[in-house]
Amino acid sequence: MANQVRATDGQSIRTQPSSSEPDAPAEPDAGKRFDVAHRVGELEEELVDCKDRLLRALAEQENLRRRAQREREEAVKFAASGLARDLLATADNLRRAIGSVPEEKAADETVQQLLAGVAATERGLLEALEKHGIRRIDALGVPFDPSRHEAVFEVMDAKHPAGTVTEVLQPGYLHHDRLLRPAMVGVAKGGEGPTVEVSTRGP
Repeated sequence: MANQVRATDGQSIRTQPSSSEPDAPAEPDAGKRFDVAHRVGELEEELVDCKDRLLRALAEQENLRRRAQREREEAVKFAASGLARDLLATADNLRRAIGSVPEEKAADETVQQLLAGVAATERGLLEALEKHGIRRIDALGVPFDPSRHEAVFEVMDAKHPAGTVTEVLQPGYLHHDRLLRPAMVGVAKGGEGPTVEVSTRGP
């Protein structure tokens, strides 16, 4: 019911009755609700993309760390390769000195003492190299292996299957699992067996 209030000039003013209940909030516009949901979806996609890029970056960083560690370990492991390669010529000369003594002079006591000293020097050198992971390749009598052997010549040999190493002209060496120098060898040919490519350079 409308209330009447008398004004000071004698006229009455009709007013609307007051209500103690608050006005109901207006419902949000449907377009605004769609924009919010769309924006939330975009943010979720961006979050997924950021997580994916972060994981990729972390994986790449771990790969770089492992690669650097592996390279450091290999650098330490093969640090002596250069020195060892230079010492192989000394080992070769010692072996040639032992093999160069004629059979008729090998029985001489002085020659025997000299050979014993040279052999001891060679043995000491090979032991020192082996302590650093450098060892001689045993090539004689085994099948030709192009990853370890270098064929200098082929020879007809009915006693061995084709492709067998029958002579070692210069021994090869490994440094741990890495080839330091291939063995230069002679290989049997004839009959059944693999074809061997012969090198044109000598030992």
